Amino acid sequence: MRGLTKGTRFNTLSSPLHKAYKIRGVPMPLSNAVSRKAIHTREIQCRGYQRDDGLWDIEGHLVDTKAYSFENRDRGMVGAGQPIHDMWVRLTVDDDLVVREAEATTDASPFAICGSITGRIKELEGLTVAKGWTKQVHARLGNTLGCTHITHMLTGPLATTVFQTIMPIKNRKTWDEGVKPKEKPFVIDTCHALASDGEVVKSRWPEFYTGSDKI
Repeated sequence: MRGLTKGTRFNTLSSPLHKAYKIRGVPMPLSNAVSRKAIHTREIQCRGYQRDDGLWDIEGHLVDTKAYSFENRDRGMVGAGQPIHDMWVRLTVDDDLVVREAEATTDASPFAICGSITGRIKELEGLTVAKGWTKQVHARLGNTLGCTHITHMLTGPLATTVFQTIMPIKNRKTWDEGVKPKEKPFVIDTCHALASDGEVVKSRWPEFYTGSDKI
């Protein structure tokens, strides 16, 4: 698998990505890497769940490991592959993306004191995962008010997972019912593919298309 070398923590030949590219008969997107050795691995996994009570659980799990063993003042010897960071976050949100409940836990950290700050995540309850979310998270959990790694999950992959989990379900219902959006969908102009003057918006949301050939 291009871009990965011997010593990677997972079997690249059996990975879904490798199989997909092999089936499609196209090369992997990264160029061949020079000879190298693994040093650090960060894994972030996010999952979205639709609850039976009508709410949504969005969970994130972050793990940092080193490819070598080292001595840690608070923990003693940390073995190769043993988590230096192991942290979980769960946001429970409603259909309007309002955070109803928030919790976090730190199972492993470089300092014994790290886990004592996780309770501050409750400060996010009542906020909406929408425009201004990152600013509000940093105001409540930034710098010494929180954990850098948990904050990273909240403002990056976890926030994205909120949208990826909830919006397709809501949008599908809207499309199935033949209801057109009254306001400009928030995803328009958020990336190259969804430019307001591009083909995707022209096809999917023609009323919000801004191309020069607009009728």
